[in-house]
Amino acid sequence: MNANPDPAVRQRFNKVPEVTLVFWLIKLMATTVGETGADFLNFNLGLGLTGTSLLMSALFAIALAGQMHARRCVQPLYWLVVVLVSVVGTLVTDNLVDHFGVPLQILTPIFAVALLASFGLWYSREKTLSMHHIDTPSREGWYWLAILLTFALGTAAGDLAAETLKLGYAPSALMFAAIISLVAIAHYVFKLDAVAAFWMAYVLTRPLGASFGDWLSQPVAHGGLGWGTVMTSLAFIAAILALVVYPALREKSALTPAGSMQRSR
Repeated sequence: MNANPDPAVRQRFNKVPEVTLVFWLIKLMATTVGETGADFLNFNLGLGLTGTSLLMSALFAIALAGQMHARRCVQPLYWLVVVLVSVVGTLVTDNLVDHFGVPLQILTPIFAVALLASFGLWYSREKTLSMHHIDTPSREGWYWLAILLTFALGTAAGDLAAETLKLGYAPSALMFAAIISLVAIAHYVFKLDAVAAFWMAYVLTRPLGASFGDWLSQPVAHGGLGWGTVMTSLAFIAAILALVVYPALREKSALTPAGSMQRSR
């Protein structure tokens, strides 16, 4: 499945972290923060949809510029961009629905087609869609465009299931979790291509995380647990920091002379 089976060699040049269980946990929580964070800025702080969109788009552009300029994968920076693109992707869908009146039944297939088109153009130019080979500026640009579209598509699909189709937040989360499980079975048991499985799971974790976040944050009367957007966002941000910053600090410590001496004993 991988052209280079050595993760250490792959990660020397790749701008995407190694895809492990921790990767998916962080991505799922970043997705949840994208949903609850957008709601917090929009409603709790009173910035409104337009103000929130402008602020988060600017922050995303700054973080993405830093990510593109970095010569290697810096995990705290990478995951900051993921959190911000999660918020921006959510806002893209919200703006099209709330400001332009595009129905979710139409918006969801439009984003699906746009994502497939981006994959087609990306592959025609680079001959790969692999998450293990985001090792040139061109490939990284296509990668982040695809990521933005996955979040916009996932937001539309999640809202369509939970609200328009009235499945509810918890049932929607369980449904998307079940579909992701089928993708995992298809990959590990029936040998579905790793790249295809990655992108399918990446799309599906967005509505899963959004539905889960809404279930935690929304009032009990609306089918949630009533945690609120503040508590939900802070809890998941703390979990992301624990999974991203602590390993990064350990890695940095291991590269210092003292860390090297400790390992050699």
